[in-house]
Amino acid sequence: MDLEARSLQPNVKAVLLAKLREYKSDLNNLKSEQKRLASANSNQVARDDLLESGMADAMSLHGVDDNISKSKKILTNMSRRMSRNKWIISSIIVVLVVAIALILYFKLSK
Repeated sequence: MDLEARSLQPNVKAVLLAKLREYKSDLNNLKSEQKRLASANSNQVARDDLLESGMADAMSLHGVDDNISKSKKILTNMSRRMSRNKWIISSIIVVLVVAIALILYFKLSK
């Protein structure tokens, strides 16, 4: 189109070349606007993806919290059983030591 305008008469050529420059400028402005909007749109899509993955992470974190609570209860019960078993074993040892001491006392006192 630029070549066609240059081959015309000088009075028409100047007007057409000015319009052509204006149209090219408008076209470049529209292209840059389109790129900017596409960039903003892709940023929005990326933001939406991140928000969705964040929501999925939050939901999985709730599941993890529930599992941690169950694990805490299990560990607390295990700790109580260990403590109770220690007391039982200690009591048995004390009873056996007392029984051995009594047996030795009665055997040696005769």
